[in-house]
Amino acid sequence: MEWTAMSAREFERGTVLRRVLTGEMSIREATPLLAVSYRHARRLVARFRAHGARGLGHRARGRPSNRTAPEAYRTQVLALVREHYAGPAERGAGQRFGPTLVAEHLWTDHGVLVPVTTLTRWMRDADLWSRARRARPRHRRRERKAHFGELVQLDGSGHDWFEGRGPSACAMTMVDDATGRTVVRFGPEETIWAAVDVLQAWITAHGVPRALYTDWKNVYLRPPTLNEAVRGEHPYTHFGRMCAKLGIQIIGAASPQAKGRVERGHGTHQDRLIKKLRLARVATIEAANAFVEARYLADHNARFAVAPASPVDYHRPRDRRRWPDAAVFCLESARKIAPDYVVHYEGRGLQLQPSARVPIKSAVLVREQRDGTLTVVQCGRDGHQRTLPWTPAAPRTPKPVPMPRLRPLTAAAAQAVATGISPRAVQARPPLRHPWHRASERAMARALWRRGVTTTRPPIEILGPSHPSPRGQF
Repeated sequence: MEWTAMSAREFERGTVLRRVLTGEMSIREATPLLAVSYRHARRLVARFRAHGARGLGHRARGRPSNRTAPEAYRTQVLALVREHYAGPAERGAGQRFGPTLVAEHLWTDHGVLVPVTTLTRWMRDADLWSRARRARPRHRRRERKAHFGELVQLDGSGHDWFEGRGPSACAMTMVDDATGRTVVRFGPEETIWAAVDVLQAWITAHGVPRALYTDWKNVYLRPPTLNEAVRGEHPYTHFGRMCAKLGIQIIGAASPQAKGRVERGHGTHQDRLIKKLRLARVATIEAANAFVEARYLADHNARFAVAPASPVDYHRPRDRRRWPDAAVFCLESARKIAPDYVVHYEGRGLQLQPSARVPIKSAVLVREQRDGTLTVVQCGRDGHQRTLPWTPAAPRTPKPVPMPRLRPLTAAAAQAVATGISPRAVQARPPLRHPWHRASERAMARALWRRGVTTTRPPIEILGPSHPSPRGQF
């Protein structure tokens, strides 16, 4: 037996037994490594010494099994299969039987009982059967939604849109699932404000859609925190809160293939739009947005958009009286009013005016616009919102830092300062007759007296003549 034909266990045993033969370890020390009893370890050592690596293999390896069927019986069975159940390997009319079905007919029609696994091996060796790999069923593309505005796919595509002529950009694309109508807006990256730009453009052109189909990114969706999961709250991102105010449902796609319509749209834009931007010599994000709005989208939608299955439009008008732009397209965070009527937000203090008349520790909303403008809003129980006036809060005066108390310098420390040595080096360790040392000496003397080492109470002099005990004894 060659080393390449050995199993992993036999190889490990061979390395251990070789160390036993060279005298590195005894048989008893090798027994735990071999995971056998001591008597069997002795047998393995003797077999390895006599036959080498070949002696570690099973003696029945390479020999026919004692339960092997006779060759004449195998030939008879294969003759029956070849005569009655053979056929072409291809699927279709007259195709051959499989081993399971052949085994059933051999028993019912001919009275020959052969295990399926054995018959499978015989038929494969005789080229009477080969496993036909069935093609996996292809996933059918999801049918388009029937109504315009029922589902709009939203995604960003970061690419070298200007081919080195300008900065890097991300094309935010919205594609209607029913019609394929597209709106594209360029931004520096796939951020909240880039998504807001393309959503505002879609609402301006068509209205408020019913649902958005997006990636599972923190811009659109996020998992709930532990507290939100316990309280049963819905985890909103800033963009998700904007969509909730507009009545838009955000659906997260499990894979890029799930929103293949907008993904294929990215490929189309990266092929056609890039070349059109090159011809127009567009090199900035602002110029690209103007070019897309004026010249590209109309031709693109006329070429690739289709008619919806239903003429009913699912877009809804927007209620600007209840939700103006400043209340929808903003970064909104919940805060509480401090006892000094200051609302803290991103390291800033917003001092509320006395005319606000709001209780302390009450919840308010801080809305940040794109230009950084902040608005403090109080929401009543009836849903009415009131804007609270505020001014920048005065900066807090830092607390005075207490000065450390310094011990008076001893004579030795003063002399060290006079000679240029740091007094810390002199005052780091107290002198030998310091009360700290005397306390340990008293504890030691008391312990010796209690153990009977001294027959009488130790005199005070044992602790040192300077600093006598107040009571004169322990």
